[in-house]
Amino acid sequence: MAEHRSMQRAALLDAARSLLSEGGTEALTFPALAERTGLARSSVYEYFRSRAAVVEELCEVDFPVWAAEVSDAMHRAETSEAKVEAYVRQQLALVGDRRHRAVVAISASELDAGAREKIRAAHGGLVAMIVEALGELGHAEPRLAAMLLQGVVDAAVRRIELGAAEDPTAITDAAVAMALRGVRG
Repeated sequence: MAEHRSMQRAALLDAARSLLSEGGTEALTFPALAERTGLARSSVYEYFRSRAAVVEELCEVDFPVWAAEVSDAMHRAETSEAKVEAYVRQQLALVGDRRHRAVVAISASELDAGAREKIRAAHGGLVAMIVEALGELGHAEPRLAAMLLQGVVDAAVRRIELGAAEDPTAITDAAVAMALRGVRG
């Protein structure tokens, strides 16, 4: 019975990812989840008490996976500059990944404190790694630089998400160039 429940929970989370990818947080409704999974709406409530609870669980499951992929790319980089480049490139490479699109939709939405805290914790690990790399590059205020760098990444993510006129590769290269020139600054 427990295995069946965990399969249904996984199916609900997968349906939530798809809905978020397709239509952002507005698309994530219990009727839509019920329809996608073939469960009765009342069954959806047995697993999650609210939309916020669905989002919170997705944060708990997906953010660490996404953060680990960025972390792995940074660990493979040989120099501090290469770490900065990997930090930017890997986040932008994940935009096309369905899990990441759900993460982007979640990040862009109004979240309750619990979900925001989980996102902050996952982001905190990434920011800590980039702060270290920026410190190694001799940056006077590595924490401030890290926050600004993440702003560049977030802007590039939104640009790619919007399907802007530029090719995603051009957006990524521009973000990397800006990041590397900026962090040398």
